[in-house]
Amino acid sequence: MDAFVISIGSELLTGHTINTNASWLASQLNMAGIGIREVRAIPDKLEDITAALNDAGKKASLVLVTGGLGPTNDDITMNALCSYTGSGLVVDQKVLEDIRQFFKKRGRDPGKVNLDQAMVPEKALKVIRNPNGTAPGLWMEKNGITIIAMPGVPHEMQHMFTAVILPELIKLFPGNHIIHRHVLTQGIGESFLASRISFWENDLPPEISLAYLPSAGIVKLRLTGRGKDGKRIRDMIEEQITKLKRIIPEYIWGYDMDQMEEVAGRMLREKGLSLSTAESCTGGYLAHRITLVPGSSDYYRGSIIAYSNSLKELLLGVSPGLIENHGAVSGKVAEAMASGARKRLGTDFSVGITGIAGPGGGTAGKPAGTTWIAVEGPGVIASERFIFGDNRERNIIRTANAALMMLIRAIRDQG
Repeated sequence: MDAFVISIGSELLTGHTINTNASWLASQLNMAGIGIREVRAIPDKLEDITAALNDAGKKASLVLVTGGLGPTNDDITMNALCSYTGSGLVVDQKVLEDIRQFFKKRGRDPGKVNLDQAMVPEKALKVIRNPNGTAPGLWMEKNGITIIAMPGVPHEMQHMFTAVILPELIKLFPGNHIIHRHVLTQGIGESFLASRISFWENDLPPEISLAYLPSAGIVKLRLTGRGKDGKRIRDMIEEQITKLKRIIPEYIWGYDMDQMEEVAGRMLREKGLSLSTAESCTGGYLAHRITLVPGSSDYYRGSIIAYSNSLKELLLGVSPGLIENHGAVSGKVAEAMASGARKRLGTDFSVGITGIAGPGGGTAGKPAGTTWIAVEGPGVIASERFIFGDNRERNIIRTANAALMMLIRAIRDQG
C-alpha cells in the first residue's frame, strides 16, 4: 500500500517555509509499513488542489493532505475537498464548541471566520477534533481512496496524526512492514564506497534495497526491508550488516541515529579516558559538537582555540621554528598542537586541527580546504592531511567529522 502526500501552501514554493510536515509524515508512515508514492507541494489555488487530488487518486490508495484549513481567505482546502467529493458543508457542533472553548481559555471571543471553521463536509466519514488549534481534520473517501486532511501547523498536525489517524491506518492496513537500518560511514567517498561493496550489494536479498545518503564527509547506507514477517525482515537486515562490517570495518562508526560525537564520548566514558582539543581553522566547532552531548564533562576537559600563530606558540607551546619551516598548516604543527593541549589540559587523548577554511587564503601548494588533523593518545600520535574544497562552512563541518573519526579509530586501537 502506498500513500500520496499533498502539502498545500504557497509559502512552501517560495523558499520561505520548509516543508517539514512531509518529511515527518514520511518517517511516520514508513515505520507503520506504509510507503510513500509521491510528495507534492502546491499553492493555495482551487484548481491546483483539485488537480493534485485527481492525480493522487490514480496513484495511491491513501491520500494525506496538510495545510489550507485555517480561517483566512487563502485557506481553501475545505472547499476543494467538498468540490472533489461532491459534498456540501454542515456545522459540526462538537467542533463549534471546541472553537469556543479554545478562545475562552485565552480570554478572547472567536470571530466569524473562526466559527466558520466548524463547517465541515457532510460526506466526511470522520471529523477529527483538534485540541491544539481551531481547524479540525477530516477523514473522507472517494472511489475506494482514503483521503485525510490535516492542519498545516506542525504541532497540530503531528498530534492529530499520532493520536487519532495513525492507529486507524494501522488497523485499516495491517500486516505491512517497512524496516530501515542505517550504517554510518566516514572517510570514504560515495563512489569509492559503492565500488568497494558492489559484490555485497549485488547479493542482497530481493526483500532488501540499499540507498546511499551522502553528507559532509559522511555516507549513510540505508538498508530497507519490506515484507509481512517483520522479524524475518529484521533478521535478514542484521545478517547483511554483519557481512558489511567484515568488508569495511575501518569506515563504519555507528548506526541509525548515532552522532559521531556521541559515539566517541561513549567510548571515552566506557574506557575511563579523557579528551582535550586544540583548534585553529574550525574555531571551536569541534568543541561545540563534543559539548552538545549530555554528560560530556565526564571525559572532556576543554579546548584551546589558537587561531593565530602567536597563540599557537603561547598557549600550546608550538615552536616558532616548526611554523617557519613547515608552515602553520602542516602535520608537524597539528601534532604539536595536539601534544600541547594534551600536556596543558592533562588528558589521555587530544586532537589538533590546523587548516585553511577558505574560500581564500590558499596557495598552489596548499589550496583552500587543506587541513591537517592530529590525534595524540597513550603511546600514539598520528596526523593526516585532507583537502576539502573552498566552501568554508562545509569545510569546517567535514573537518570536525574527520577529526572525530580519527579519534574513534585511535580509541579503538587502545583495545
